[in-house]
Amino acid sequence: MATETRLAFREELDGLEKQALGGLDLVVTALGRTMEALSQQDVELASMVIADDDRIDGRYLEVHQGILSLLARQAPVATDLRLVAALLDVIKHVERMGDQCVNIAKTIPLTGHEPPVVPALLETLLEMGRHVSAMVEQSKKAFSARNVELAQDLEWAMMMLGVGRALERMGDNTVDIGEQTAFIVTGLFREFTDASHPAGVP
Repeated sequence: MATETRLAFREELDGLEKQALGGLDLVVTALGRTMEALSQQDVELASMVIADDDRIDGRYLEVHQGILSLLARQAPVATDLRLVAALLDVIKHVERMGDQCVNIAKTIPLTGHEPPVVPALLETLLEMGRHVSAMVEQSKKAFSARNVELAQDLEWAMMMLGVGRALERMGDNTVDIGEQTAFIVTGLFREFTDASHPAGVP
């Protein structure tokens, strides 16, 4: 009886792992659509990304609730407990990546249908999107295979994206300087953009 219970537990845990890692496939799909919408300034596709985030949120709830239910019925051994803890963390990151796709998609209606002002910058963002998509797929492979070396390879790419974040902050600083320029000319201080009123929204 104990052996059967243990086998049932392992089968259910394996199923939850497949669900969680399947969430990474949903992220890859969402990111691909997001970057296509950004590239084409496709407002309709951006709206689909936002609406489809419900699927990623639903996957988060399924896995999260499934794990809590499993823990309530079974007492996992140490190795299984590590997997349970890891899966809770993985599905949390899946949900957050879905939210980031939504955040990008929400900027697209604000930029309109005009060609990008700086095409080279757009191409850089699209290339970053391709790299991030590859990283998501690699993280799935590493977790599935329990491949530590493959997992550690993600660190360098993450550090390079950190460089991108630092450059983004420098870009923010240039906008601040632009705001000061407008203040000198007009005598009025006004933020060009802020978190609650993105560019183009009164």
